[in-house]
Amino acid sequence: MSKRIGVLGGGSWGTALGILLANKGYDVHMWLRDENQIMDMNETRINNKYLPDITLPSNLKLTNDLEKVNFNKDAIVLSVGTHGIREVLNNCKSYIKKDQIIVNVSKGIENQSLLRISEIVEEIVPNSRYTVLSGPSHAEEVAKNMPTTVVSASKSKEVAQYVQDLFITPSFRVYTNPDVIGVELGGALKNIIALGAGISDGSGWGDNTKAALMTRGIYEMARLGEKMGAQASTFLGLAGIGDLIVTCTSMLSRNRRAGILIGKGIKVEDAIKEIGMVVEGIKTTKSTFDLSKKYNIDMPIAEELYGVLYEGKDVKNSVSSLMVRDKKHEMENIVLENNNLW
Repeated sequence: MSKRIGVLGGGSWGTALGILLANKGYDVHMWLRDENQIMDMNETRINNKYLPDITLPSNLKLTNDLEKVNFNKDAIVLSVGTHGIREVLNNCKSYIKKDQIIVNVSKGIENQSLLRISEIVEEIVPNSRYTVLSGPSHAEEVAKNMPTTVVSASKSKEVAQYVQDLFITPSFRVYTNPDVIGVELGGALKNIIALGAGISDGSGWGDNTKAALMTRGIYEMARLGEKMGAQASTFLGLAGIGDLIVTCTSMLSRNRRAGILIGKGIKVEDAIKEIGMVVEGIKTTKSTFDLSKKYNIDMPIAEELYGVLYEGKDVKNSVSSLMVRDKKHEMENIVLENNNLW
């Protein structure tokens, strides 16, 4: 029996996953806010705004009716920007049934509450069968069936494996992981480092600089993650270092492209307008800065990026601040634990 899937959000990622699921023969409904966009997509069978030149399968249906996209579905794919998730879930929570699986594919941390998306979902739709799907996965490449690997993380092994089977194809490989916190934080925090990588590129710094930024960045991500209950090993996997690499090095990355513009001296708000899509890393930088203070974690890269984005700090001064910090051991925790041996 064909599965019935609802996709909340018709941006590039929601559309790419809707295409993937429809191509597997599932009955897919995708919800979009904009009626004009729906009319254009129905007429052309292309999402011209986000994924031009990719044809939508006939079994991928479009709607702006939240009841229709949720009704009688086996799984709901949540592909809304982090800042809009609370509103969308509140508007459709009465249509979501307890046995429906919620697959979150968005990456971010809510600014005001500092909640991860699983925590927002739990607050609005308690005891849901929740999974987060994350990893190095540009929508443009997934829509073209380029080989991609991601991870499905859930507290329930059964749910994680269900989502693994739901999405897996010969070109889209899905692993499972029980560490929801780590996978969510990896997907969110790497956007900050990607912004920094873009700023470095836009400022004219070289490969050495970016390599240092990425390496120390994953260390910062893992430190905060462990403090919040994640497993450090998750940050060495697809949702951590994997997603970090692709987001920091590719021109398909909105966060890197926005960073390049900022590094060239363009104002943050103008960089966002030029990208024309959500740049999650900008909002996530503020959330992460606040989390670092809440958990008393030293995150110098995140702190300097916060200064650049929210306090108008000069990029070159930020790099200088990072370079002249107090001397440190690279693996400080290992050295401290084995101080009598080294």
